Amino acid sequence: MSKPLDGVRVLDLTNVLAGPFCCHQLVHLGAEVIKVEAAGRGDLARQLGADEELNRKGMGVSFLAQNAGKKSVTVNLKHTRGKTLFKRLVETADVIVENFRPGVMERLGVGYDTLKIVRPELVYCAISGFGQDGPWVHRPAYDQIIQGASGVMSITGDATSAPLRVGYPIADTVGGMTAAFAIAAALNARPRGTFIDISMLESVLATMGWVVSNYLIAGIEPQANGNENPTSAPSGAFEAGGGLINIAANKDEQWELLTDHLGLADLRDRREYATREDRKKNRIALKAELETVLKTRPARDWAKELNLLGVPAGAVLSVPEILAMPQIAARGFLGHFEDAPGVGRDIEVVTTGIKLDGQAPAVDGPPPLLGQDNWSVWAEIGLSDGELEKLRREGTI
Repeated sequence: MSKPLDGVRVLDLTNVLAGPFCCHQLVHLGAEVIKVEAAGRGDLARQLGADEELNRKGMGVSFLAQNAGKKSVTVNLKHTRGKTLFKRLVETADVIVENFRPGVMERLGVGYDTLKIVRPELVYCAISGFGQDGPWVHRPAYDQIIQGASGVMSITGDATSAPLRVGYPIADTVGGMTAAFAIAAALNARPRGTFIDISMLESVLATMGWVVSNYLIAGIEPQANGNENPTSAPSGAFEAGGGLINIAANKDEQWELLTDHLGLADLRDRREYATREDRKKNRIALKAELETVLKTRPARDWAKELNLLGVPAGAVLSVPEILAMPQIAARGFLGHFEDAPGVGRDIEVVTTGIKLDGQAPAVDGPPPLLGQDNWSVWAEIGLSDGELEKLRREGTI
């Protein structure tokens, strides 16, 4: 399968998640992604994750999760020869992605203004917490900092539990996805060559849709609504036998189908449930009425029946439960690598959620060992084995 980014070379100078997740998208879409890692240390994610043994090996789960298919070279950008070597590699590249704090690349002498002279067609993407300018430009930022600053935590949970952190690093992943989208667009420009400034804060705010718009346009301050969808009722999570079920009876016809199926058609005759707005005002009482029946049978049974009727529904699943579902296997969503180097066992990782012409994009190789491609990549730009060995001994690579 021909991939849309075939022939594009990306230099991935990023660490941990937002930047590596961006380049994870690009490598699956066909780009050649070369991780340019700090000599002797590498991506911090190599030391992070739930498996302590892998952390000690420099192949932490956090690294394995979004670095399959990439190459790895090492270089010391604080070393004069390291800067020279890096610039020679930039001459061959189409894209650079970095997620250092604003100003770091300039202080190292390899910022955009320097590199665009080396490679005028360069698409340079800088990912940071708050962007490359503004009053907060020098603030450090991690995912949870952005979740709190963006208002996401203030609307997560309910009246008694909010503010709460979203259960996965949403700011990092949304920031990385936004960067990948911007890079793909910039590669389509003619002539090529641009500086992309990705703010994780703004990336998250841009995804908050009606939450932000209700405040900006209607003056309604966002609230923490827990598992209730405030735009309609009955719409939210309901107690069923053995667990929760999500039901979204957002249309009047769905409301009618739901109440008929539950044997609760008489609810439609009651004044407090007559219209969508009435049901929204009385949603808690309505929820209790529906749950008297829903609790009598398993959530998955109800979900199957309601979906067949045209009422959107789904059991609330755990991560292991959804990964075991035939839907995931049938779509080719997981990448499998046998006896992954540095890991010593088979691993599975997620891909992208994209299909092109009916196929899920995949990569050929597992996540790389630190510096595993030093000899092949640096030799490609003209260095001999002797020169590379000397650079290795002196700590340049």
